[in-house]
Amino acid sequence: MKELWVEKYRPSTLDGYVFKDEVLKSQVESWIKDKSIPHILFSGSAGVGKTTMAKILIEQLDIQDSDVLAANGSKEARKIEWVDKLIGFCSTMPFGDFKVVLIDEADYMNIQSVQPALRNLMEDYSHSVRFILTCNYPNKIMPAIHSRCQHIHIEKTDLTEFTARVATILVEENIEFELEILDNYVKGTYPDLRKCINNLQMNSLDGILHNPEADATTADYKIEMVNLFKAGKISEARKLVCTQALPEEMDEIYRWLYDNVEIFGDEAKQDKAILVIKQGLVDHSLVIDPEINLAATLIRLKYL
Repeated sequence: MKELWVEKYRPSTLDGYVFKDEVLKSQVESWIKDKSIPHILFSGSAGVGKTTMAKILIEQLDIQDSDVLAANGSKEARKIEWVDKLIGFCSTMPFGDFKVVLIDEADYMNIQSVQPALRNLMEDYSHSVRFILTCNYPNKIMPAIHSRCQHIHIEKTDLTEFTARVATILVEENIEFELEILDNYVKGTYPDLRKCINNLQMNSLDGILHNPEADATTADYKIEMVNLFKAGKISEARKLVCTQALPEEMDEIYRWLYDNVEIFGDEAKQDKAILVIKQGLVDHSLVIDPEINLAATLIRLKYL
């Protein structure tokens, strides 16, 4: 593994970035033309290109490396101690027109300490610093920060386009693959393109794409879950997902079930499956043990 595919095929210019929204494309082009940006909050599902868009902006605006401070809201930027470093960065003059603070996963910043401090800094240094935040869950970011940013939601890539992009990478890397196996990866990771590409690279051995083994270190339980659902082994799928899924991933499973509802059979069964999934999602927000509720939902789906 000489180079990570996810970095090798990451777009570095606007020409290589796939926009789902022409209005957003025009807005970004306008910022680059004017050589100026507001504070920005990019939101969207994991792997849809939020950070890539932010890096393209920084590159196209000719911001020097020394004028960029990058941090992760789920790691160092989650702690109040990090704010001292941020203040030090903001308080010095930029080499160019302005500095940029890029905070990935900003929704994980402590809402009791870091976010209030960030709110004030965004105002105090607005003459020389711009903040670009990315997040999966914008509702976890305080309203005062929302009001200081231009909020842009990046839509997920169309499923067909998603499949075409990962297939193109496999062709570029001279990897042989069966469409059925590729479909397992797509269904198991969509809309997270980054995760799909990483899984494809890890399981491309000797020029061939393999399905990950359930007990292998490269396995992904969602991909294995696709295999089990396709084979009608819903009991096995239930046991797998309930033992592998993290508590914070439980709600994503309901969305995955809905996105792949064709697995459950003809149109009549799909309609029944949607009703079961919907009820499971409603109960999910009410029950004490989400794992038991998810297991019960999968059992109902088995007996459609």
